[in-house]
Amino acid sequence: MGRYAAIDIGTVTCRLFIADVDEGGLHELVRRSSIVNLGEGVDATGVLKPQAMERVRACVAQYQEIIESYASPDCPIALTAVATSASRDAENADEFARILAGEGVQLSVIPGTREAALSFMGASCDFAGERLLVVDSGGGSTEVIAGVGGEDPLVAHSFDIGCRRVTERLLAGDPPTGEELQAARELCQRNFQPFFDRLADRGFVPERMVAVAGTATSVVSVHEAMDPYDSSRVHGYCVSRDVLQVETRRLAGMTLEQRRTVTGLQPDRAPVIVAGMEILGQVLDCSGLGSFTVSESDILQGIIMAASSGRM
Repeated sequence: MGRYAAIDIGTVTCRLFIADVDEGGLHELVRRSSIVNLGEGVDATGVLKPQAMERVRACVAQYQEIIESYASPDCPIALTAVATSASRDAENADEFARILAGEGVQLSVIPGTREAALSFMGASCDFAGERLLVVDSGGGSTEVIAGVGGEDPLVAHSFDIGCRRVTERLLAGDPPTGEELQAARELCQRNFQPFFDRLADRGFVPERMVAVAGTATSVVSVHEAMDPYDSSRVHGYCVSRDVLQVETRRLAGMTLEQRRTVTGLQPDRAPVIVAGMEILGQVLDCSGLGSFTVSESDILQGIIMAASSGRM
């Protein structure tokens, strides 16, 4: 059917995925991820910083070179680039889009509901027929989507709760204090619990929680002390609540500089990883489930699936 590329620009990361699509599904060619921290300070200021936009521009320029290396006259590549929470919140998102247009990239700033649907599409493809709870916890927002694998989502919500946002608001200590961590948990619980109460009222009881994005994959790579990172071991890994709690407490007890040296954790993710783990823990507690399955299939696969079927 063709060759497709997707760029996902989040609050913390900028990611590239290239795949061939045919009747048999998606066949991965390239996957890249860079921590760019586009959302640095957005929660407090409402604007994207010039240096943050420049970091993303430089990253996207590199990705464009990779995309071009996989294209040919006989095999053109259709590129879809989306931006999520930080860009949704920023007053100068139009300026950011113009900057990327200079690199030949047409950017779509998608609403949280669309982000949730695309994440569900990508993450649920391995769990057809199961009652799923898909959780995409990013830097500025967390999408929680319920539905049956392989079908359209039943219900979804995008919460303005993400690892960078929670860190900048509440976790000032180095290491964070017990009171700060408790405040973060309470913020999450207050926001997440009503969603799960409504889900229960509808009679939907999830069989599995599928967690995608950098926090979830980092839980596995840290717990297994991966060096280098091995996506084949991460994909499908089941993380119990006990394991998540142990790793959260371990990292929360470290200074930022100590976290930067932890095997399996990207140093640039160290400032926000504790908040990210606390968010996942609270979603898990509100769901009533005792574990989550980590998936390497997420919004990137969802974007390509939608683009290749004309539903983007």
